[in-house]
Amino acid sequence: MSKNQIIVVRRKTKRGKERHGGSWKIAYADFMTAMMAFFLIMWILTLIPKEELKEIADYFRMPLVEAITGGLRSEHSDSVIPGGDMSVIPHLNPAAGGSENDGRRRDMERLEDLKFELESLIQSDPNLREFHPQLLLDMTQDGLRIQIIDKQNRPMFAMGSAIVQPYMRTILRSLSDLLNEMPNRLQIAGHTDSFQYASGEREYSNWELSADRANAARQELVAGGLAEDKIKQILGLSSTVSLIKDNPAAAVNRRISITVLSREAEDRIDAQNESGRTDHDLSDLYETNHTSSFSSSLMGDFDTPSLLPTDIAHPLGSNGVESTSHSVENEAIDNE
Repeated sequence: MSKNQIIVVRRKTKRGKERHGGSWKIAYADFMTAMMAFFLIMWILTLIPKEELKEIADYFRMPLVEAITGGLRSEHSDSVIPGGDMSVIPHLNPAAGGSENDGRRRDMERLEDLKFELESLIQSDPNLREFHPQLLLDMTQDGLRIQIIDKQNRPMFAMGSAIVQPYMRTILRSLSDLLNEMPNRLQIAGHTDSFQYASGEREYSNWELSADRANAARQELVAGGLAEDKIKQILGLSSTVSLIKDNPAAAVNRRISITVLSREAEDRIDAQNESGRTDHDLSDLYETNHTSSFSSSLMGDFDTPSLLPTDIAHPLGSNGVESTSHSVENEAIDNE
C-alpha cells in the first residue's frame, strides 16, 4: 500500500426530525364534529311533528332582551333584578293568562301564514291568477277574511239566483285543499247589492238570496274536498254590509266572504249561542214539548181552527186593508 494513498472518511451528520404542525388536525376534527351535529339535527327534525316545530320556531323568535328581562313585567316590578318578580319560579299552569295569550298569538301567526300561502297560490295557480282582482285578503278581528267579489261583466252567480257560475266554482274548489289543512273553522257570509226584488221584502228577497248564495259557496267548497265539519256559520247579510258604502248598488258589493275564524272568534260565537239553561231545565222543556205533541195527536180528529196559517196565507192587501177571506175566517173564529 502506498504511503501517499488518500483515505476518504465519510461521516453522517444526524439531523433531528422536522416537526410538522398539528393545527390542521384540530380544524378537521372541528369540521367533522360540526357535520355530525348538522346531520343529527336534520335527522331529528324529520321525527318532530309540525306543531312542535312551529312552537320551537316561535320560541327562538322571541327577542333576547324580552326573554331575559321578562318583557313588560320588568316595567312594573320593584325588584332590583331586571324582570324580577315576587317569585322567580315561572308559572307552570297551562291555563294561565300567559298561555292563553301565547295560544292567541300562535293562532294569529298561523292565519298570517295562511294568508301568505293563499297569496302565493293565487299568483302561481293559473286557474286563480286571472281572478286576482276579484280576490281580497285581509285580517279582521275574527280572523283571515277571503272576499270573492262580483265584477260588472263577470258575475259570480246567475242574476237574481244562487246558481254558481263556472269561474266561481273554479275559485272555490281551488281554495278547498288549503283551507282544509287549517284546524280553524269557517264562517261564510253572502252579500248583495241594494237592488230589491219587485215583490219587495214580503216574498223572496235579498235576505234569502244572500243566504242561498252563501250556502251554495259552502256546497262548492265541500265538493272540492273541504271537510263538512269545517263550517261554523252560514250568514245571509243582504245589503246591510256594503263594501262601498257611498254606492250600495255597485257590483262589487255582491260578494261572498269566507272567514277563517280564530279560536277566540269561535269561542265568542259559542258563547253567543249558549242558551243559559241548565240540563235540568232543558229536560223539563223536552218533557213539556213531548206532552204537548202527544196531546195534539189525540185531538187531531177534531176540527179546530188555526190562526197561524191564516195570518201567513192572507197578508195585507195593496191598499193596506186585510183581505176579505182573512176577515171572514177571523169572524168565524171569534164566533166559536
